Amino acid sequence: MKRILITGGAGFLGSHLCEHLLAQGHDIICLDNFFTGSKNNILHLLSNPHFELIRHDIINPIFLEVEEIYNLACPASPVHYQYNPIKTIKTNVMGAINTLGLAKRVRATILQASTSEVYGDPEVHPQKEDYWGRVNPIGIRSCYDEGKRAAECLMMDYHRQNHVNIKIVRIFNTYGPRMAPDDGRVVSNFIVQALRGEDITVFGDGSQTRSFCYVDDMIDGLIRMMGTPKGFLGPVNLGNPAEFTILELAEILIRMTGSRAKIVFKPLPQDDPTQRKPDITLAQKKLGWQPRVPLEEGLAKTIEYFRGVI
Repeated sequence: MKRILITGGAGFLGSHLCEHLLAQGHDIICLDNFFTGSKNNILHLLSNPHFELIRHDIINPIFLEVEEIYNLACPASPVHYQYNPIKTIKTNVMGAINTLGLAKRVRATILQASTSEVYGDPEVHPQKEDYWGRVNPIGIRSCYDEGKRAAECLMMDYHRQNHVNIKIVRIFNTYGPRMAPDDGRVVSNFIVQALRGEDITVFGDGSQTRSFCYVDDMIDGLIRMMGTPKGFLGPVNLGNPAEFTILELAEILIRMTGSRAKIVFKPLPQDDPTQRKPDITLAQKKLGWQPRVPLEEGLAKTIEYFRGVI
């Protein structure tokens, strides 16, 4: 049994991670300020004696005794991270500083949940970990993109200077139950619109591509990365390399929901990536990991969840 801190533990990914690690028999401290996380995501865990919830904003220091830290705290959808961009970059940078300081003090292993957004609108396809990216440092997405890049920098500097045991993963589009209906990400947007019979909003001409990883596969990847030997730091791409256009996703969801919704096209947001697909060779080699849930199987479970909350 390990004592594990999960920042952002009441969020979409964080709540699933709490659940999986509890099932493995660990003591879990879930830390969240509920800016985008929801207590509903973890209500079923509150009666577990090995689960502890702390309402706290990670831009402020916290002092705990733990063996592992998963730093997942940060709004992850454009709608939420652009709502308060200064808060977003503070969460990324100060949150990394505070969790790294904690890891240094108690000699804990810390895993940083980075993002495919560090690659920006990439000129290399698919994206490998040795690609440095193409990010607009002054654009509307930079609070998140550059915030995550700065967090990776801090992770590496704390490792080099203070010998903190770090792990970095770059998470590509992930979906599944417990996504917020107002999340703003494409899967939840399309499902909610289809179930409500509203027009499906596609930005641009729908030819831009994304790769969609089901949440259970992603959690498995995170846990495997935390369990790697001390000298392996990452970064490691975690995502599903099966590539779909946004228009294909819209058509699949209309068919699966039985909706009569129509697809409407709107202008593409600033700096929206045209292609996004992970090269997961490193994850396959070092973690023995690859996604196992096909898109339509995962979408069916996600649709079922949203039918219960819409």
